[in-house]
Amino acid sequence: MKKQIENRADVSFLVHQFYAKIRADREIGFYFNEMISDWDAHLEKLTDFWETNLFGVRKYKGNPHAVHNEVDAHFDEKITPNEFGIWLNHWFQTIDEHFEGENAETLKRRARKMSTFLYMSMFQHRQKESEV
Repeated sequence: MKKQIENRADVSFLVHQFYAKIRADREIGFYFNEMISDWDAHLEKLTDFWETNLFGVRKYKGNPHAVHNEVDAHFDEKITPNEFGIWLNHWFQTIDEHFEGENAETLKRRARKMSTFLYMSMFQHRQKESEV
């Protein structure tokens, strides 16, 4: 039987398992591996993000839209919905491998929404930059 996502330790485990897959992925791993120099700090920040997102604790401080726009610019605006789809598939697979229940489903829904918002933010940022 799989576990419920109940606390920060569960979120941290999920984030670490997930990003191990992302880092090894042949299609999208290089985006992360090139941009992230301190993986320990990054994984801690992402644990803060998902813990805040799921449990409403106020730990995460950051601007994911600005960060993703910077990454997209760094890679000459080559990031497409395909990369977000690969990211989502890994997220869903990692959750399904280890967890079940309402919080697991909530994290899937929120990741789907977040990926859409982040891609749309990147797309809008590209449009603004091309007008300048």
